[in-house]
Amino acid sequence: MNIFELFIVQPIFNLLLFIYSIVPFADFGIAIIIFTIIIRFALWPLVVKQLHQVKAMRKLQPELARIKKATKGNKQLESMQMLELYKKHEVKPFRSILVLLIQLPIFIALFQVIQIFTIHRDSIEKFTYGFMQMFEPVKALLTDPNNFNEKFLGVIDLTQHALPFAGWGSVFLILLAGVAAFTQYLISKQTSPTTSTKRLRDVLAEAGEGKEPDQAELNAVVMGKMIKFLPILMFFIMLSLPGALALYYVTSNIFAAIQQHYLLKRDAEEMDKLADLQIKKSGKKATAKVRAREAREATVTPSKKSGENVTRISAKDTPRKKES
Repeated sequence: MNIFELFIVQPIFNLLLFIYSIVPFADFGIAIIIFTIIIRFALWPLVVKQLHQVKAMRKLQPELARIKKATKGNKQLESMQMLELYKKHEVKPFRSILVLLIQLPIFIALFQVIQIFTIHRDSIEKFTYGFMQMFEPVKALLTDPNNFNEKFLGVIDLTQHALPFAGWGSVFLILLAGVAAFTQYLISKQTSPTTSTKRLRDVLAEAGEGKEPDQAELNAVVMGKMIKFLPILMFFIMLSLPGALALYYVTSNIFAAIQQHYLLKRDAEEMDKLADLQIKKSGKKATAKVRAREAREATVTPSKKSGENVTRISAKDTPRKKES
């Protein structure tokens, strides 16, 4: 067993096997759904941070536009000021992909686990922890690996692929691939930045005329295209994978959509406070400096009324006694 199998594949295998052993009728599909929800709850703190970054980036869009206008095409100066702005407000744009990077090895490991349950059943005992034998379904599976129930709701074989077509099971898996594509579009749309009004062909046409393309607009256009293209790609990928992986992906996406809606919409006020925290701190410091400068530079002229005398105060002047 290599390091990846020892520290990622084997724990996932046993967690899924444990859930499989306690769900009614040892249903593999229900076990995958429960497993997916557990993983999503475990990732909750990271998702909160990810969405905090999304909210913070959206709030900084006016500042980024101001920097772009002020630098007047000086890309090096623009990049430096953008980095300073991110640093000032503790924004890390690449943190938003952390959840995806963590889910990738889980997805790969789950693919290997499904292979163990399907075409490498002789390895089930090798990957099973010793204490798992206290559960009857696990004991039965170790006695005869063919006792494994790969059906979802007793009907859909989750070890099979949607294509080639093979009856109602394939219909369900094709529909599952369609749901995977739709939910992929939905969660991408929820966290996407404000898209540009320009089309890709317009940006390319301007570049062909010798005009330097606006990198922010180009990124927004490309992101908008990716939001539309990625679901189509995921649809065909899900058709080529075992049904168990498609079920995992769909469950994960549905949970993520609900999770993001909850955090981005219903708790928008709380997320705004988190995103504004650094801005408020910086604002207080700036206000204190402005007040100090105004106090040093303040001047009061002698009043002509009632013979009142007021002293002129300056940063360079020393205090004087009132003139009689």
